[in-house]
Amino acid sequence: MSAAAVLAALVARGETVAVAESLTGGLVAAALTEVPGASRAFRGSVTAYATELKRDLLGVDGTLLAERGAVDPEVARQMAAGVRAALGADWGIATTGVAGPDPQTGPGDHPVGTVWVAVVGPGDMGKVATSRLNGGRAEIRKESVRSVLALLSGELHDHARAQEHDHARAQDTEQNGGN
Repeated sequence: MSAAAVLAALVARGETVAVAESLTGGLVAAALTEVPGASRAFRGSVTAYATELKRDLLGVDGTLLAERGAVDPEVARQMAAGVRAALGADWGIATTGVAGPDPQTGPGDHPVGTVWVAVVGPGDMGKVATSRLNGGRAEIRKESVRSVLALLSGELHDHARAQEHDHARAQDTEQNGGN
């Protein structure tokens, strides 16, 4: 789903999004803010490229970072939750990974193209997805933007379906006297 479609869905719901980026270095925020009227749903972003910024600005657990490194599913989830809280948004999304040209070494060695994207929404419910992307640095970063927007789109859709289901169940209970 495009940035415009994601923003339109958020505006229709009266909800907002904030972005935490590492390997994409601001590309997700740029894609969102390219859309006219983005300010109706886009709260802002934090580009936490350095590991200590993930800890200090986004609240990612320091022990987790020391043990696993910054390219990790739980790091991605905590980045999304942290930016959501820090910027007061309904939804937080995050990207972390290895764009290259060199693989990540140290805790949690990862080859070039390893990417984690995360979404955390209302009720701290969320989802994390991984990709093993091919191509050069620019292609990996561009595809990471697409991946995180697609993940958010899916979560918005699933959240809307769950709300419709809950609403229908409540109406059925009301009509049938609570039995």
